[in-house]
Amino acid sequence: MELPRRDEDLPDSVLFACNLNAVRSPMAEAIAKFLFGHRIYFDSVGVRNGELDPFIVAAMDEIGIDVSTHIPKSFDELEDTSFDLVISMTPEAQHNAIELTRTLDCEVEYWPTIDPTIVTGSREQMLDAYRGLRDLLMDKIKDRFSTGTAPQL
Repeated sequence: MELPRRDEDLPDSVLFACNLNAVRSPMAEAIAKFLFGHRIYFDSVGVRNGELDPFIVAAMDEIGIDVSTHIPKSFDELEDTSFDLVISMTPEAQHNAIELTRTLDCEVEYWPTIDPTIVTGSREQMLDAYRGLRDLLMDKIKDRFSTGTAPQL
């Protein structure tokens, strides 16, 4: 039987990383800040800079989280690299996370996630892919950082 996590077992700062910092990592950052931002510092980054995807804004707005002001940034633009945990969501981001943390006392986790931008079809079909990612990240973040005190949406 696994014991519940305690606050002192959680990292103080977490960086989410994906390819463009336009969909997956900003979505994870926003969800994590909403649920646990009072206890943990969260940020996000991409291997390269992208442009914030409007579907992420719509999918997150449905659950009351505004990401419309997110400005994508790359690993090279990080002002501070003193994170306790880096969570990468793509193979390319995982490679960059390993390089970033090579000389740091920092854990790296790999959460392979779907890329909703590859889904085609109607607007609703495409938005469903973003909702799926959002819900997956919500569950993973709650599971990873919860001490039993996460707010419910």
